[in-house]
Amino acid sequence: MDVKTAVKQIKQGQVSPLYLCYGTEKYQIQEFVGMLQDQVVDRNQRDFAMASFDLAETPVEAVVEEAETLPFLVERKLIVVRDSAVFTAGKEGGKIEHKVEALLAYIDNPAEHSVIVFVVNGEKLDERKKIVKAMKAAGTVLSFMPLGGSELTQWVVREVEKRGRRIGREAAEALVAACGVQMAALAVEVDKLCLYAGEGGMIDIAVINQLVARTTEQNVFAMVEHIAALKLEQALDIFYELLKQREEPIKIAALIARQFRIMLQVKDLARQSYSQQQIASQLGLHPYAVKIAGEQARKFEQAKLKRILSDLAQLDYQMKSGGIDKVLGLEIFLLKLGA
Repeated sequence: MDVKTAVKQIKQGQVSPLYLCYGTEKYQIQEFVGMLQDQVVDRNQRDFAMASFDLAETPVEAVVEEAETLPFLVERKLIVVRDSAVFTAGKEGGKIEHKVEALLAYIDNPAEHSVIVFVVNGEKLDERKKIVKAMKAAGTVLSFMPLGGSELTQWVVREVEKRGRRIGREAAEALVAACGVQMAALAVEVDKLCLYAGEGGMIDIAVINQLVARTTEQNVFAMVEHIAALKLEQALDIFYELLKQREEPIKIAALIARQFRIMLQVKDLARQSYSQQQIASQLGLHPYAVKIAGEQARKFEQAKLKRILSDLAQLDYQMKSGGIDKVLGLEIFLLKLGA
């Protein structure tokens, strides 16, 4: 089952007694658990109707015992369980020994008065484990992975509209480019921009440029984008601004090299017919970063990218060995690249 279907069912009152949420997108998982909490538990009864556990500190049989215990003064309770390694590959890092058989027995006959949500912050479950197979058969297993480029932009637009403001697609893309792909950070910036815009206000690119501070990584990302578009003046402006912020030239060079390395890897994998999602998984990157890197890479031949990386390696050696002034060396590299 996908997340949208699960949310729709919950809002219609069809709540599963068992949920297993896994994935790398923690913000989406928190949103889902919060929505489930609002649907299952009365706001004034949360002291009696909610419990939380961490399996790194608590044996799983204690969770089962809590779930089987009748709730006090409420009809149903919600139990949120942070998982360490019960559902994933590898051994427990702590000293807690879990009697997984107790949970397997509970899954076969869950209590009607309890809803358990297991939260696993990991990309994969261990499909070989009986407990994972049992959850898939009897419970609701939901995957929360990073959104793709267009999905992330649509999410920004929806979040702005929820708050009674407006934003265009280009402005949403500019926000993602400025802030990055982490949804928690994006949500904070959306709140700030909506507060500035006011009820019914419009958030445009000018407002985003004014209010959203770019990280060093995002500034370098934008610099490379300007270079790829042959906008040398804008690229140098970002470089000089980074120097004003006392960023180390060697760090800037390393981040530039990282972006060009990603471009080369994306170009190579795309030639082998890998999909965007497959490339993201292979390189351990967000799909949006792969999308942008792919667009940048199309402006360079593969041989050119290799030469740029070779030049950056040589520059790195010269900067670290004192063979060239760090700022001057990086400036000359950017001028040659832009030319």
